[in-house]
Amino acid sequence: MEIKSDFETYLLLSPQKKEIAVYDKQNFKNLYLNKNLEIETINGFLEKNIFVIEKKFQNFVEKINLILENDEFFTLGISIKKNNYGETITKDKIVHILNKAKDECKKSIDDKKIIHMIIENYVVDEKNHSYLPLNLKCDFFSLDIKFVCLSKNYLKEVERTLKRYQISINSIVQLDYVK
Repeated sequence: MEIKSDFETYLLLSPQKKEIAVYDKQNFKNLYLNKNLEIETINGFLEKNIFVIEKKFQNFVEKINLILENDEFFTLGISIKKNNYGETITKDKIVHILNKAKDECKKSIDDKKIIHMIIENYVVDEKNHSYLPLNLKCDFFSLDIKFVCLSKNYLKEVERTLKRYQISINSIVQLDYVK
């Protein structure tokens, strides 16, 4: 078998079900789907499906995109304000303020990993916006940010299970976020 990357594998883990799907990267066509609504261990579910996928596509599954739904998620909201001194809002200023917010969040959640950073609201000179108007001059702007975090212990357990099949995690997404 060889290692190709013309398909992507997605694994959905939730208390109610487990699903694994393989999609063609070129046209995002579903090539394989197995849904399991029974309560089954992750290891048992992977045992049944990974080898079937690898045999069917004559290809190793090396990376997997993980979609999770569980109680291990933790949400933290933060607002961060910047004095802009009447200057233009630029992408670099936004990136800087987001990195600052992310660093502050990490200080508070040492046993968790940030999975999503979602900007919920933009405030420019005390006016709310659903998007940030770049290239606008203002005195102040702020961002209301929601961080979706996941227990590092839970992630280690999932990673350990996937390593049994020589699979690493490509990305992690919360199911509620996907919906």
